[in-house]
Amino acid sequence: MPHTETPGTEAAPAPRLRWWTELPLILLVYACYSAGRLLARGDVSGAVDNGLTILRFEKALYLNFEHPLNRLFTREAWIGVPADFWYASLHYLVTPAVLVWLFRSRAVRYRAARTWLMTSTLIGLIGFTLLPTCPPRLLDAGHGFVDTMAQYSSYGWWGGAASAPRGMGNMTNQYAAMPSLHVGWALWCGVMLWRYGGTRATKAAAVAYPLITTIVVMGTANHYFLDAVAGAAVMGAGLLLAPLVMRTADRVKARFTRPVAPVATTSPTGSPAASPTGSPAASPAAGSSIVSGGCQTSAGERIPRQRESRLGAGAEPGASPKDAGDGAPAPAR
Repeated sequence: MPHTETPGTEAAPAPRLRWWTELPLILLVYACYSAGRLLARGDVSGAVDNGLTILRFEKALYLNFEHPLNRLFTREAWIGVPADFWYASLHYLVTPAVLVWLFRSRAVRYRAARTWLMTSTLIGLIGFTLLPTCPPRLLDAGHGFVDTMAQYSSYGWWGGAASAPRGMGNMTNQYAAMPSLHVGWALWCGVMLWRYGGTRATKAAAVAYPLITTIVVMGTANHYFLDAVAGAAVMGAGLLLAPLVMRTADRVKARFTRPVAPVATTSPTGSPAASPTGSPAASPAAGSSIVSGGCQTSAGERIPRQRESRLGAGAEPGASPKDAGDGAPAPAR
């Protein structure tokens, strides 16, 4: 038989998030992330050593996919130029677009998705701080890499300093390569599109976007293959930590929010209405007959004195139904 919930026991809906509180929060986290990248510049020689260590490790395992891809992007401008545009702009466009889409059409899922993204981003910032890494494009030319964004800078708004606009190269951290959050954010977007997108085109985009982004970051010599792997690992860690972060935020919010005392109300039937916690409001006469003005209610009566009004003036409470009229309640047996 169908399950019906008892009135007053329904789960309270989660408060709806508002864009005017969400937007400042997202901007604040991104500002902290950007500022942290600038502060975590690290030692240049140490960053170069870290980059060479990653490259040697990849060569030992035959994982250095960056070299053939970079040669292809350098030789074929019709591939290299779109790839540079992809690297320089899409993570600034697609990630916010997916956030807005979730906020508007998947509001129930939005908070968990946003927390996952932010947690992973802050974990990535820790990686930049602890392991500054020189990207392939900044290694000595003898290692066989070409900076495609410098090569094709006349086609876009960027200069020789990676995806930074011309003249603003000193405002970015060139050695924040490990992990690759380009890949991490693209993976997050892919998961959201796959889980909550309802069309085949959306699911195809969910697979293509992170895959192409991984190829682009290596072909443009901005990241090693292991940077991309680390970006995916950071997103996995953020996914595991997101529930803990949300529970902690809820506890902090509850501590600084004054609890509202439940207000007991009376339902139209005369019985105590459910309190906001889902339990019936306390009543001094709970579990006993309702007595009001010396007149006790009985079966078939909703309000005190109903029987008296039905009996009419001068009628005895103990009179039989025949004497009291057809509308009187039957005596208790």
